[in-house]
Amino acid sequence: MIYHFRLILDTKEDVFRDIALEENATFEDFHNAITQAFGFGGSEMAVFYESDDEWQQGDSISLFDMGEDDARRMSDTLLQDVFPEVSKMLYVYDFLNLWTFFVELIETDEPKPGNSYPLLLFSHGEVPEEAPEKTFEAEKDPWGENDFDENGLDDFEEPSDDWY
Repeated sequence: MIYHFRLILDTKEDVFRDIALEENATFEDFHNAITQAFGFGGSEMAVFYESDDEWQQGDSISLFDMGEDDARRMSDTLLQDVFPEVSKMLYVYDFLNLWTFFVELIETDEPKPGNSYPLLLFSHGEVPEEAPEKTFEAEKDPWGENDFDENGLDDFEEPSDDWY
């Protein structure tokens, strides 16, 4: 079985690549195909996150051992272990610049004679020189107990005597 993926770079401009990989390829193979398709060196930290239809981050598959007992590594995880049960993932490359990609399984197919995988099927758009800036907002306190100031910091109150 061959998996066809669309990878969309999180930028203002449309930048995406379609890549085909064999079902028994590892996520490390997938990572290498992505970095080559987008022109990255491939030597930076990277992670895949399982996702839902709203692109919420779920379980991770990391490039290197992060010291977590139940963590999955790219080199040990096959695409067929995750797909097609999961159809969407997030991929983050280079933790300093946070190149972020939306990954979607768009089709499965039988191998074509003469094709070598991974295979770049389609390329659209130019990768910007620098990663797009990410903006992170402070979460609002769900219980309404803290008021956040304009910097996203909560008001500090002196602890009561029974706090100690």
